[in-house]
Amino acid sequence: MKPQHDKDGNSDTNIEQNRELVVLVHGIWMTGLEMSLLALRLRAAGYATERFFYHSLFSTPAQNAERLNEFLQQQKAKAIHLVAHSLGGIVFLHLFDKHVDLPAGRVVLLGSPVQGSGVAARLNSASVTRWLIGRSGEQGLLGGAPGWKGGRDLGIIAGSSGFGVGDIVGGLDGPGDGTVSLAETCLPGASDYSQIPVSHTGMLVSKAVATELISFLQTGGFSGHFAVPAKIREKMCSDKPPK
Repeated sequence: MKPQHDKDGNSDTNIEQNRELVVLVHGIWMTGLEMSLLALRLRAAGYATERFFYHSLFSTPAQNAERLNEFLQQQKAKAIHLVAHSLGGIVFLHLFDKHVDLPAGRVVLLGSPVQGSGVAARLNSASVTRWLIGRSGEQGLLGGAPGWKGGRDLGIIAGSSGFGVGDIVGGLDGPGDGTVSLAETCLPGASDYSQIPVSHTGMLVSKAVATELISFLQTGGFSGHFAVPAKIREKMCSDKPPK
């Protein structure tokens, strides 16, 4: 089959190689379909999008990072940006801990408990709910994930209001998005940090989150309206979540 060309004479291969691709990675219990509206907004801003699916309960974050690496190596683009929700951010930390030959691009974490999840610890402590965490706790939601090694722009968007799983299992240890506390999202070495009054799942359909995300992908920084100043971020992140 001959390669297809657009009206300017560019082949499919050239179009792929010249695009900026955003790979969306979901959180625990999800499939990626819940990120569809976010993907639509990214495409409206000129980005191509792909969703990466993984088994959040039956494989460890480290194992899923290896599968993500294989997926990324198959993509063709001049830049591949990575956007993760919740547990997906921990998968990213394992990915960059093991692989240095990844395509150029920026990274954004949405409500990712990179310091470990107090909610996950509570669910894991009871035999009747332990299955809800599965293998995601191994060097993941229960703590022990790799740190950020740097090497590219990484932005963090955290939610600061709303109802979530944490409200069902006894509340969060400090302010947060109903499922993940602000302190749990802190990651030394991050380039920028934005705090938006949305819930853990609400951030996936929030226009404000999408706007901040696109700003970071374009410039390496957030737009400023929701950005958290360094001094405030330092104080917030010094309140380490209990292990």
